[in-house]
Amino acid sequence: MKKNLHIVIIEDEAATARNLEYILKEINPEIQIVKTLPSIAEAMDWFRLNDSDYDLIFSDIRLSDGLSFEIFKQINIRKPVVFVTAYNDYAIEAFRNNGIDYVLKPFDTEEIQRTLLKYDTLIADNSKNGQDKTESLLQELQYTTKQYKKSFLIHYCGRLIPVDAAKINWFHTANEIVYAHMADGRQYVVEFTLEQLEHELDPTLFFRANRQFIINKNAVDAVEYFFNGRLLVKIHPLPQEQILVSKAKAMHFRKWLDQ
Repeated sequence: MKKNLHIVIIEDEAATARNLEYILKEINPEIQIVKTLPSIAEAMDWFRLNDSDYDLIFSDIRLSDGLSFEIFKQINIRKPVVFVTAYNDYAIEAFRNNGIDYVLKPFDTEEIQRTLLKYDTLIADNSKNGQDKTESLLQELQYTTKQYKKSFLIHYCGRLIPVDAAKINWFHTANEIVYAHMADGRQYVVEFTLEQLEHELDPTLFFRANRQFIINKNAVDAVEYFFNGRLLVKIHPLPQEQILVSKAKAMHFRKWLDQ
C-alpha cells in the first residue's frame, strides 16, 4: 500500500468524516487527510486552488447543497474518487465521474482497506490496462446494481416454498443459523449469512441494524433513544431480543428511514 497517501474527504456529516479518517489512519498511520470539505460550494472553491496536493478523494454523494457529482462536472479533477454513500442509486454515475469504487454506508475497516488495495492496483497499472479494469468495474456495476434478491426458495416441512423478500420483516441470526421472520409470526431458516444477505437485499428496503439483525423498513413501528447515543428499534412481530443500533450507525439509520 502506498505510503504517505494524501486524501481529501468530501462529507457533510462531521461524525462520518471523523470515522472515515480514523479508519484510514488505522489502516495506514502514514495517510494524511489534506482537507475535509462539507459542501459542494466549499469543495469547488478548494479544488480550484488546489490541483495536485492530494492523491485520492473520498466523497459522499448527497450533500447538504446537492449531489457531489456537480463538483466533478464543473471542476476538471484528474484524481480518482471513491464514492461513499448510504444510497445505491448513483453507482453508474459515480463510475462516470472518476470513480474507482463505490462504498455503501455504514462502512467498516475491511471495506475501506479493500478500496485502498483497489486504488493501489489501478495506480500500479497506470496504463490502458488500468483503464480497462475501471471500465470492467463499470460494466459489472451496470448489471449488479440492478439485481437484488426478490424471493427465497425455502425448505419447509419437506417442501420448497417461495417467499417474497419484501414480505420478510426481519432476519435474525442465532447459533450460526439465520431465520427469516414474517409479519404473521412464521419463521423460516434461510441458507445465507447476514453478511451475504447485506449484498443480496435491496439497501433501500433492508438495513443491517447490528450483528444479529437485518430489518425491513416496513416492519419498523418506532425508534427510541437508548443509552450512549444508541437507538432502540421496535419492529413487528416483536423479537425476543432488543434491536439496538449503535451510535456510529444511528445517523445512517435515521437517514435510511427518512428516504
